[in-house]
Amino acid sequence: MDRRRFISTGTVLAAGFSILPSSVVFGRNMDKVRLGYIGVGLRGNSHIQEGLLRDDVEIVAICDTQERSLAATRARIKKHGAPMPKEYTGSDDAYKAMLDRKDIDAVIIATPWQFHKQMAIDAMKAGKYVGCEVIAGLSLEDHWDIVKTHEATGVPYMTLENVCYRRDVMAVLNMQRQGLFGEMIHLEGGYQHNLRGVLFTDANGGTGPLYGPQAFSEAQWRTEFNIKRNGDIYPTHGVGPLMHYADINYGNRFTNLVSFASKSRGLNTYIEEIAPGNEAAKINYKNGDVITTMINCANGETVLLSHDTHLPRPYSLGFRVQGTKGLWMDVANSIYIEKQSKNDDEWDNEDSWLTKYDHPLWVKYNKMAEGAGHGGMDWFVFHAFVESVKRKVQTPIDVYDSVTMSAITPLSEKSIAEGNMPQQFPDFTKGKWKTRVSKFALGDDY
Repeated sequence: MDRRRFISTGTVLAAGFSILPSSVVFGRNMDKVRLGYIGVGLRGNSHIQEGLLRDDVEIVAICDTQERSLAATRARIKKHGAPMPKEYTGSDDAYKAMLDRKDIDAVIIATPWQFHKQMAIDAMKAGKYVGCEVIAGLSLEDHWDIVKTHEATGVPYMTLENVCYRRDVMAVLNMQRQGLFGEMIHLEGGYQHNLRGVLFTDANGGTGPLYGPQAFSEAQWRTEFNIKRNGDIYPTHGVGPLMHYADINYGNRFTNLVSFASKSRGLNTYIEEIAPGNEAAKINYKNGDVITTMINCANGETVLLSHDTHLPRPYSLGFRVQGTKGLWMDVANSIYIEKQSKNDDEWDNEDSWLTKYDHPLWVKYNKMAEGAGHGGMDWFVFHAFVESVKRKVQTPIDVYDSVTMSAITPLSEKSIAEGNMPQQFPDFTKGKWKTRVSKFALGDDY
């Protein structure tokens, strides 16, 4: 199937999806979703590309404070031959005028983290579905504010956590749901990615010691989080998929966590190597090079998360899914299922298992996801959001899932600041986790 010509039939709702009040989308059953984009830098521009490749999406408006980002977006839209959207710029509040428009059904938020909470709240109050990049908020209060706004307005909020849709992650979820791993016991994941070349650049994105306004892209703002905060500042890539394996918020929940921070040396060493004597090499980077967080679950599982972005290392999210009958470890590309693997107590290469248990969504849509960002998983997360808006239903990753995975940041910070003291995990569902039924990747489309 041609991705550009694809329009989902949208005739069958996944079990458990509830239709939302018509006021959320102005009473229309939609064949086409009208999107506004808040933030069109590198990440926002990738979402622009996904929108351009669908006939069921109209890009109505874009908002950014930087001309470089707006110019790149214009060029992409012009190359595609699509109508040019209305632009909003000039201040950090420019997006508010965009939200006043009645011809926008949903917004994609891809701005620096510190803006996410208020932009999302304003969008929900304006009746726009929210698809927000990670992180949801910076403090626990931010996360509660998002939940309260959702509950007051009825407008859905979805964290666009693409790793939940990674092909191997979903195949393993398919295996877990079919009972191959037995009862879940222990889960691991994290964000283990050498980001030194992202946190420090030259003005055009090349290697350099710059950070702050004169630097490029995320180095303009993300580096500050490593200077000023000490905690797992990017937990969702690891914990998002693990929450599905452990049924978090759907018959299970996180109860408490404890976090530890190593010393911080990686960024100082890196700057001294690429720019000897530069002032950035002398900064006291508050964030430890490796942050380790352990989480307890109500049903007795344990979860181990790692944040490791300041040191030389190959990329890995470090997944481990372990139950009473076997386990998967993505670093080793290995699976072992007792009494089903080729040899007793020896690893099988994961390939044959992942092929056999390829998730039905990937089987159905893998051709359409070809060429999409991050190995195709960007297509799936964008598709899930768009389809939810079209059908006026709740998103498969809802507000409670979103804030649960994001709240690990302030909780880990507090644990480390208090000498690694355990922190009680908020129940954002207020007890509804006991009876909620998961909708993630259980329908025909998302």
